[in-house]
Amino acid sequence: MSETRDAALASKAWPFEEARRVLKRYEKAPPEKGYVLFETGYGPSGLPHIGTFGEVARTTMIKRAFEEISDIPTKLICFSDDLDGMRKVPGNVPNQEKLKEHLQEPLTTVPDPFGEYESFGHHNNAMLRRFLDTFGFEYEFISATEFYRSGQFDEVLLLAAERYEDLMKIMLKSLREERQQTYSIFLPIHPETGRVLYVPMKEVNAKNGTITFDDEEGREWTLPVTGGNVKLQWKPDFGARWAALGVDFEMYGKDHSTNTPIYDGICRTLGAKAPEHFTYELFLDENGQKISKSSGNGVSIDEWLTYASTESLSYFMYQKPKTAKRMYFDVIPKAVDEYHQQLRAYPTQDLKAQLNNPVWHIHGGNVPESTLVVPFAMLLNLASVSGAQDKAQLWGFINRYAPEASAESHPDLDNAAGFAIRYFNDFVKPTRKYRAPTDQEREALEALRSELAAYEGPQDDEALQSIVYAVGRERFDPMRGWFTALYEVLLGASQGPRFGGFIALYGVDETIALIDKALAGELA
Repeated sequence: MSETRDAALASKAWPFEEARRVLKRYEKAPPEKGYVLFETGYGPSGLPHIGTFGEVARTTMIKRAFEEISDIPTKLICFSDDLDGMRKVPGNVPNQEKLKEHLQEPLTTVPDPFGEYESFGHHNNAMLRRFLDTFGFEYEFISATEFYRSGQFDEVLLLAAERYEDLMKIMLKSLREERQQTYSIFLPIHPETGRVLYVPMKEVNAKNGTITFDDEEGREWTLPVTGGNVKLQWKPDFGARWAALGVDFEMYGKDHSTNTPIYDGICRTLGAKAPEHFTYELFLDENGQKISKSSGNGVSIDEWLTYASTESLSYFMYQKPKTAKRMYFDVIPKAVDEYHQQLRAYPTQDLKAQLNNPVWHIHGGNVPESTLVVPFAMLLNLASVSGAQDKAQLWGFINRYAPEASAESHPDLDNAAGFAIRYFNDFVKPTRKYRAPTDQEREALEALRSELAAYEGPQDDEALQSIVYAVGRERFDPMRGWFTALYEVLLGASQGPRFGGFIALYGVDETIALIDKALAGELA
């Protein structure tokens, strides 16, 4: 066994812990199907969102961890529940009146309101696949419509008819009495209208593999449960899908966690071993409210990628998945800088630390070198004081600080410079608030100006930080008051960068001019 595998088997990183649970399923014999199956599900009633990204990214991290500790082949399936009936018309699509005629029809028979695909379900599936392909995820796509209609689900559906009473017992325990009266695990698809019907069963005939029911007009119908004539309600469908595919692992949000015993019970009743599952906490907005697609609070995928890289988003997703996290625009700069700190640390770490480093899991062990030699937070402050309107202007400062750097040799830095200009204009500039210095702060700023004017050394972070620190140490206890003053008086912010590094980047003469402006009352 290799040293890396030994270390991975002992690693406390959460993807390895989950991967070991999956591996334990096959400690006696490998899977009969020949691979370990990871699944992620998707309801295609709307466009993919940041939760979709998080679910696939995290599942991929566990899959990669599994591949490190086992030679059993793996597969990731993205399953689209596109046979679901359209319950309401989404508010963000055209031709809404036309769609109203198709309520309760499967999404794959509802016309595409955009007029591009054969159905609304096909449109959203295409968006999902484009979304996943953009981020380079490796997956196999399965459409529920195809799964039901092609016969892949038939064996399990016939078994569901045979074990109908046992499956109903599992479901009825979770329902209110009123709902129990009409509930069935089977939802027939009306042969004439094509609508998904929520009607009670008059008979489930296991021998013939049929169901009999009255439609909404009181007409009696008998349909085979196979061939896409019938679909399962969503909770039974969850567990039945696990049984049909042989799913070994699926994660879902905390809002599903109370259904776990139901999903598992359905799967076991249908003769299969329930998969391992992982429940993650939901994202919150800046006010602590749950992020939802319908209310549009929080940060969308497109918004995050307007201001930062995909990798920084993956880093955010890696962090403490079982802890509720606030996801709003202020977290972006921190995620960028922490991601690059971890990249820089990686080559210096021993194997154990590398396997615990988020970047190993983000990049599947093939970890790139960081070329962000100036922190994102520092670039934001540089954009603030320089008034730069494009990244070319920022590069003028960057090249004095790091003459060897260029857009070609330092792509991370080049991208971050563009992101920083955008982020500064949208979020920092509107909230910037300078204040005048107190008498004590004025005297300290004058002393710092004098020290900088007399400085003849190189534009060196440490040397300049020593000057800043020495000026503050003589006048402030605790020192935090001095740095707060620098940020609030000179940068118009409540917090900021290591100030010696900022001076090295912005320039000694430019910083002296900035102090002069503040002392003259031109900033506040």
